[in-house]
This record gives sequence, structure tokens and C-alpha cells, in this order.
Amino acid sequence: MGDEQLKKSIPLNSRKWNRDIIIVIFLTLSLCVFSCKNTGGSGEGDPINDGESIRSSLSRETNPQLQAGEMAELAAGNTRFACDLYEQVRNSADNVFFSPHSITTALAMAYAGARGNTAAQMAAALHFTLSPERLHNAFNALDLELAKRPQAAAEDGFELNICNAAWGQKDYSFLQDYLDLLAVNYDSGLRLLDFTAHPEQGRITINDWVYLQTEERIENLLPTGSINELTRLVLTNTIYFKAGWRHPFDEEATADAPFFTLDGQQVTASMMQRRETFAYTGVEGYYQAVELLYKGEEVSMVVLLPAADRFVEFETALDAGFLNNIIGNLSTENLILRLPKFSFEWKQALSDVFKALGMTDAFEWGPADFSGIDGGLNLYISNIFHQSFVAVDEKGTEAAAATAVVINYVSAPDTFMTVNRPFIFLIRDWVTGVILFMGRVLNPAG
Repeated sequence: MGDEQLKKSIPLNSRKWNRDIIIVIFLTLSLCVFSCKNTGGSGEGDPINDGESIRSSLSRETNPQLQAGEMAELAAGNTRFACDLYEQVRNSADNVFFSPHSITTALAMAYAGARGNTAAQMAAALHFTLSPERLHNAFNALDLELAKRPQAAAEDGFELNICNAAWGQKDYSFLQDYLDLLAVNYDSGLRLLDFTAHPEQGRITINDWVYLQTEERIENLLPTGSINELTRLVLTNTIYFKAGWRHPFDEEATADAPFFTLDGQQVTASMMQRRETFAYTGVEGYYQAVELLYKGEEVSMVVLLPAADRFVEFETALDAGFLNNIIGNLSTENLILRLPKFSFEWKQALSDVFKALGMTDAFEWGPADFSGIDGGLNLYISNIFHQSFVAVDEKGTEAAAATAVVINYVSAPDTFMTVNRPFIFLIRDWVTGVILFMGRVLNPAG
């Protein structure tokens, strides 16, 4: 097919790829599970954490039985959550990148111990629509099913490592039922640290583990001060992904080209180019979408490109239904694709984001109910941290993300009243309620 014929086969708006460069990117990664690096699920043999750990006597359920539609329901909830979260964080930086799967998995482990209204709010914010028992079973089934994929793709250089870990205060009493659930559904034991005596060392230990699991891409996930003597539990999930394109871009075809920002400024981008048959869809004058397959053809990147003057409109309208409709309309099309190389990191504390999504009780001592973890009502989530990295070039994509849910302890405080400032007082008849005297003291020394 000649260039002129090829141009006619592509909608008008796609002829401007060199101008309307990629603004928003969604990775539809078929998430696959390898074992945690240098460690079993409970941390045995981990060179970073040679200390004590506790693990349920129960083993992971390796053949969880799903009911009809449960996996699709879990995935649908993940998509809805991804769009909700994107709406909340899209203005946090020019470039945004996060892992909905990492965040929901870490919070699912916290949700396992939530009860009452706290659990209801978490389920609503995370779009957990399955019953708790079925939900955790489905998360387990998802990991086990996806674990089959990298075995076939390993020869193509496909790598994806997903790992869960729970870090608990030594000598703190955790319910056996909670430990059983972590072991059976998340293949995780409880690594014991002394947050009370050595909170900073605990923070460093967890950060070092995250750094190892993500091939040194996620550093200092937990910032200074995020762990203190009241921390009782930290729930972590890490994801590392690296894969080559099914058809790599020709490095010799990469050249500098203009990239136009939202405010009309022109910058220079290193633009890759490839001519191929892609899965493609678009609405002229509104948006274009293209899917790029990775080696193994089980994982893809979907790029969404709004028209130059309709980015805000498109971004605002993007919800799960709209996204599913776009993906559902992808069909093969001959295309000349120009895509910028890019690499960046993103990091954010997510407590305010989840409060905006309606998950408020979990962050406030009193309303928070995580009695399923320790049997009491003294635990609450102090913060949720997420950090990510992505790099896209001619060969493929490397991406990493980590999530930490920090759960703190607060005991019922003693009540103090220290009258060390001006005050008002009165003397009243207790039976009748009549006030006999009333006054104030601004200086008790006279």
C-alpha cells in the first residue's frame, strides 16, 4: 500500500500524530506474578529481614474455586477505581502514573480486617462488590491465574514481579483469623519489626525491601516520619514490569520533533515512529486510541489521544464506561504511529484522595474499625503511600510501582484539665440550679 493510499485509510485526525502527541496514557497490563525476590511470601530467607516472622499454619489456597462472573466483576471494579483515582490525582503533576492493581491489593489486605461502616466505605471507594470472602478468594485466583503467563513469555524477555508483604509490631497481638486470611489468599506472613523502639529502622527496612522488589526503581516509598512508635502494621505491595514491544521501533527512525503542551508551549520530544497494523479506533475531531502489543501478545499498552483542543473535555468525561467503550471499539487499522520516548517518576500520599472518595472512617481514630486485625478498636490508617516509575523507548516498557498502607495504634487518652490561663467560674445551688455567684480570674496572684 502506497503512502497516499495509507493516508486515506486513516481518519483525518490521525494525520497529526507529530503534533497531537501523547498526553494521557493507560497501561492495560495483564499482571503476572513471580515469587518475591530472594524470599518466600512470609520473608523466610530474605537478606533484608532476617528477624522473626509469624505465619499461619495454613498454606496458600492454590486451587481457589471461582463462581461464574467473579473474575470479571473484580476486574470491572478495578477499572472503575482506576478512573476514579485518575480523576482525583490527574492535576497533581503534569505527568501522572500509578498502579490501580497495587493500590487495591494493598488495601484489600487492610480491608480484610475492617468491619462495620469502615469496611463499607472502603468497599465503596475501591469498588469491591464481591462479599469479603469471595473478594479475597478472587484476588488469590487472579494472582494464580496470571502467574502462568510469564512462564510462556520468559524467553521473550517478559518480566513481572508482584509481591505482598505485611510488617507488624513485635509482641503485638494479631488475630489468628487475620493471619490465616493473609496466608491463604495473599501468600503473606507477618514480618515482625520493633516500630515502638526503632521506628526509623523499621521504615528503612521496609523501604529497602521495596527497593529490592522493584529492581531499584522505587526508592524511599515511606518518607521520613511516616513510621513512628504508634505504628502497628504496614501492608505493602510491589509490582515490577519489563517487556519488549512485539514489533520494536527502529531506533534510526527516532528523531526530535515538536510536542505542544496544554498551554500552547512548544517543547522538543524524541519521537519514535513505526508503520504497522494496529488495533485502533477514533472519533474524528475528538480522540484517537491505539493498542501496542508486547512480546507474547498477552500484554498491551493502550494510548488515548484527545484532539488538541479537547483534552480537558475528554479527560473529564473519562470514566469506566467510556474507557470500556473505547477499548471495545478497537479494530485493526494500518497506521503510521509516532510516539514520544518518555521516562518519569510519580509519588503521592493518598489519604486525602481516599477521603475525597468517601473512605473517611478508616483514617480517624474512633470511627475506624479494624477489629478484624487485633480484636480491638484502636487501629486506624495513618496514611497510604504510592510511588511509581515508567520508561518507554524503542525496545519496550519498564514500569514499577509500590504501595504501603500504614496502620497506627491509639489508645483511649486520659482526660486532663490544667487551669493555667484566665477562667470564668460560678457558684450555684445544686438543688435549684440558681447561680449564687459568678466571676472570672485573669490573674490568680491578685
